[in-house]
This record gives sequence, C-alpha cells and structure tokens, in this order.
Amino acid sequence: MTSSTKIKGIHHLAIRARDFDQTLKFYTGALDFSVSHTWSLPEFNIRQAAMLKSSDGHTFIEIFDGQANAPREGLAVKEGEEVRTGALLHLAMSVENAKAAYERCLEAGAKSCIEPMRLSLGNPPVIVNNALVYSPNGEVIEFIEGAPF
Repeated sequence: MTSSTKIKGIHHLAIRARDFDQTLKFYTGALDFSVSHTWSLPEFNIRQAAMLKSSDGHTFIEIFDGQANAPREGLAVKEGEEVRTGALLHLAMSVENAKAAYERCLEAGAKSCIEPMRLSLGNPPVIVNNALVYSPNGEVIEFIEGAPF
C-alpha cells in the first residue's frame, strides 16, 4: 500500500527577530497580521514566540526571539552584523495594491529594496505590479499585485 503526502500548502514561515517587540509591531501594524498565539519553550531557549495570522486567515508567520534555539538555515546573525544570505530569498505577499503596501512599510520603518514597478513575466506575458522592502528586522518582503498564479 502506497501512502500519499498530499501537501495542502505552506502553513507558515518562521522569522528570528533581532528585536521581538519591533518585529511584532511591524507585522501587525504595517502588514495587518494579528497575533493568534504566543508561547515560550525554555527547553529550546525560546523566551518569546508568536504565531501571526494574515487578514485572510490563510497565511501564518511565526516569530521567535533572537536567542531561540530553533532549527534554522545557516548561521545566526550576531549583534551589529548585516543579514546573511541563505537559501530563502524573500517572502512574497499577495496584495491589492503593491505601491500602497510598499509605502506603508516604509512609514513603519522598512527600507526600500526595489521601488514599485510593473513587470511583464514570461511569454505569453503575465503583467504584475510589485515592490520589495527590507523589513526593520532585515528580511526581504515582496508585494505582488495581479499575479494569476
């Protein structure tokens, strides 16, 4: 008898926060996520953790404090160092208005990565609007508007 994995989708992405409170404030304030659960796990040196839920209820982001001993890719960034590059390139969010999301994040402390632009992808072309920011925590967030995929 063969079993099937039947992946239903990605449940969440996890972020190590250099400043837990600032990261939580950014995702809830600028990106309209809400806190759905919080916890600590002393056996993994996790002092603070939170599961955030998107406004549509289908996307979750997990935030860990900077000292958490959670499984991760590569080496953790040390105090004062720039974010290191790993396999994960960016977090992309579907939005109604890429330019508005970009501007709202800049107002909330994000830095510009790629200003809002219109892109033509592939042949036949798929036209999308997108923009990218560096969150105050350092992760790259893409806003994509009009993607049919």
